[in-house]
Amino acid sequence: MIPVTRPYLPSKRKLKKYIDRIYKTGWLTNNGPLVQELENRLQEYLGVRNVVLVANGSLALQVAYKALDLQGEVITTPFSFAATSSTLVWEGLQPVFADIDPETFNLNPDNIEPLVTENTSAILPVHVYGNPCEVERIREIADRHNLKVIYDAAHAFGVQYKGSSVLNRGDISTLSFHATKVFHTVEGGAIITADDALAQRVRKLINFGIYGPDRIDGVGTNAKMNEFEAAMGLCVLDDMPKILDARRKIWEVYERELSGRYQLMRWNRHATRNYAYAPIVTDAENHLTDLLHRFHQKKIFPRRYFYPSLDTVAEYSMEPDILCAQARSLAARVMCLPIYAGIRLSEQKKILAETEMNP
Repeated sequence: MIPVTRPYLPSKRKLKKYIDRIYKTGWLTNNGPLVQELENRLQEYLGVRNVVLVANGSLALQVAYKALDLQGEVITTPFSFAATSSTLVWEGLQPVFADIDPETFNLNPDNIEPLVTENTSAILPVHVYGNPCEVERIREIADRHNLKVIYDAAHAFGVQYKGSSVLNRGDISTLSFHATKVFHTVEGGAIITADDALAQRVRKLINFGIYGPDRIDGVGTNAKMNEFEAAMGLCVLDDMPKILDARRKIWEVYERELSGRYQLMRWNRHATRNYAYAPIVTDAENHLTDLLHRFHQKKIFPRRYFYPSLDTVAEYSMEPDILCAQARSLAARVMCLPIYAGIRLSEQKKILAETEMNP
């Protein structure tokens, strides 16, 4: 079987050394030494000012909304994983969907401003598959209307934009460290901000609003990362050069063999890649489903990611009759091919052999 992804597992020997440290200190959670070490190392690796580790990527988004005191409506993309919209609804916010650019797959800035109302408090774009959005244009729109910008950067770990981390853009960027991501901590996530006061507010929010041993300074939740997850993250971070090199080689084969036969994402020309995903787009949905059927017969399991377009989900959409045509079209025709460190060349050739049968 060839899955769409397979979590990277670092050296058991190295992981055991970190776990031995946990057993020695007896410190399992509540901002332990390994969490602090991982935050510091990630700040240096990513080139960002503040990294606040949390239990998962969804909580990262939810805490970000609270930290920025969002209210009412939030303009976002319908072409994303469910968490982008479901976290908004969970927090009592209303997603307002703006259609995407069919070539970059990201939220199209041209479609944002017409949707701004007196109830809009923020813009929530997604760096889809790690491909940076048009961050300058989004910032200009936000500044004109006094809106906050939160980037769902779940896929953009390590991506550089114009020479610095794309995570430095917006008021807050959030990351997911789920086991399937390029960098993972089994479960986990992070909140990134250049604003020190905002980072301090985030730290209180993830620990019930507790400011000190005998002081509660507002309402919060429990969103803390534990020491065992941080141990995994420290091991994986050591191996990032090897992981990225393996993924790059796999992606370059896909790009070489599939260009011209399938639509591929147009990557931001100012940005580096992290090779997180390998999306391809067919010319029609029935061709996609035929291709999936052939893959499954060969025990190859790509994924329709993202499907469906979130503006079609009644629980999320304020006005389901408003058509995000580009997002719906893309969601019906896109799939992500298997990509992970450890795919053998023979397996990739097997995958490519099935794509050659594209009608």
